[in-house]
Amino acid sequence: MANIEQSIEVSAPIASVYDQWTQFEDFPRFMEGVEEIRQVDDRHVHWTVEFGGSRHEWDAEITEQEPEERVAWRNVDGKDNAGVVTFHKIDADTTRVMVQMDWTPEGIKEKVGASFNFDERRVEGDLERFKELIESQGAPGGWRGEVPREG
Repeated sequence: MANIEQSIEVSAPIASVYDQWTQFEDFPRFMEGVEEIRQVDDRHVHWTVEFGGSRHEWDAEITEQEPEERVAWRNVDGKDNAGVVTFHKIDADTTRVMVQMDWTPEGIKEKVGASFNFDERRVEGDLERFKELIESQGAPGGWRGEVPREG
């Protein structure tokens, strides 16, 4: 299993940063290779992604969501992955976004890519593009509900 940990500071208030991150259907605007994310309900999203020259689809479950604090997920089928994004208020106009993700590389291309940290660099690039998006557009709308942890 591969583990990715990346963070970035964004020049925007935590509410705006969190609100933009929870617009899952906007992920193709800043995530490389993400073709579509469709929110099925409050807890489930369907991913369509291209990487390594192949198209992949899977369903993920949001396992926990607390406004301005965290969004955690795990796959329910397809690509084996899980993770959490946390939001940290640095000051009134600065937020740190931290991504921790585990995934299982499949096939030779993904395993070689992970061994050369291409996955880490992809997430780093995604966070840079997220920063550019949020800093250039201003405050988005967002879903402010909670998804409590089960169990």
